[in-house]
Amino acid sequence: MNWEKLTSLDQLEAIRKESAERPVLIFKHSTRCSISRMVLERLERNWDVQEMDSHVKPYFLDLISYRQISNQIAALFEVEHESPQILIIRDGASVYDRSHMAIDYQQIRSTVKN
Repeated sequence: MNWEKLTSLDQLEAIRKESAERPVLIFKHSTRCSISRMVLERLERNWDVQEMDSHVKPYFLDLISYRQISNQIAALFEVEHESPQILIIRDGASVYDRSHMAIDYQQIRSTVKN
């Protein structure tokens, strides 16, 4: 996957604007959690770059290093904080929010392509 690292609160406003053009995916990852690592690896293994890169831009958040950004994501997109967590942002709002083993590549694919 071609992750864009999410390291600044300023990027959240850019993500909202960008999501008007195409969906944006945010993956919130805990570097201290083995489940988060497993979910991340499963997603990356299934991700089809050729198919998905034109449909969605993926952002990666290390929420241990950037907890303030994670908190702001929860507030801004009106979702409960979880980890690991995937959000798909379209037109400035979260249209898909899953965590742990509910994170599914086929559902993500379907959401961003519709």
